[in-house]
Amino acid sequence: MKTFKSRSRAARFAAALIAAPVAVLPMVLAPPASAAWIVYDPTNYAQNVLQAARALEQINNQITSLQNEAQMLINQARNLTSLPYSSLQQLQQAVGRTQSLLQQAQNIAFDVQQIDQAFQQKYANIDLSASEQQLVADARSRWQNTVGGLQDAMRVQASVVGNIETNRAQMEALVDQSQGATGALQATQAGNQLLALQAQQLSDLTAVIAANGRAQALTDAERAAAAEQGRVQRERFLTPGSGYQPGNAQMFNTGNN
Repeated sequence: MKTFKSRSRAARFAAALIAAPVAVLPMVLAPPASAAWIVYDPTNYAQNVLQAARALEQINNQITSLQNEAQMLINQARNLTSLPYSSLQQLQQAVGRTQSLLQQAQNIAFDVQQIDQAFQQKYANIDLSASEQQLVADARSRWQNTVGGLQDAMRVQASVVGNIETNRAQMEALVDQSQGATGALQATQAGNQLLALQAQQLSDLTAVIAANGRAQALTDAERAAAAEQGRVQRERFLTPGSGYQPGNAQMFNTGNN
């Protein structure tokens, strides 16, 4: 009986030794409960990188679009910026000076009714019944009109010549403003002011032509009226009963010494 029990104990001990590595092995190979395995998937990684690149490209495109929109707004603001320089006051002053001289025309103004009245009274018809004193007074009045017209023309010419330097300075300033314009509106406004300068120069030229034409017309009218007055006076002088008696005129002493 003792022998059999000893053999049974030995068998159980041997079996325990054989089973021990099997029971310990899982304990050695098994990972801790808190640890996790890291699995690398190349396909999934490549897809993730591609998606990230596409997202980054979209962000860059949005940034570029925002930059373009900001630049467009800046350009629009520049195009709507008004020109800080204006030559209107100087041009109006130049036109006003010339216009004032035309309004100061002597004796016969640039007025249709006044011109018609003056020519009807002093140039158109010479009254045969007028006295010699009245004829002389009318002739003197016409001469004064002619001299006044010539003086007015010269004053207008002097004013226009005085505007040349002002126009030169304005043209230089406007060209500088046009070349340095920051937008379309400034360039357009500078161009409009240059056109206004040309209009002012044309008004000066018109004033000179009008003043010269008036002076020439008064000169021609005076000559025509003087010729008519001379004819009337000669006719009156030769009319019988006017007191003129024809006779022989002796200019040199032809008598005997």
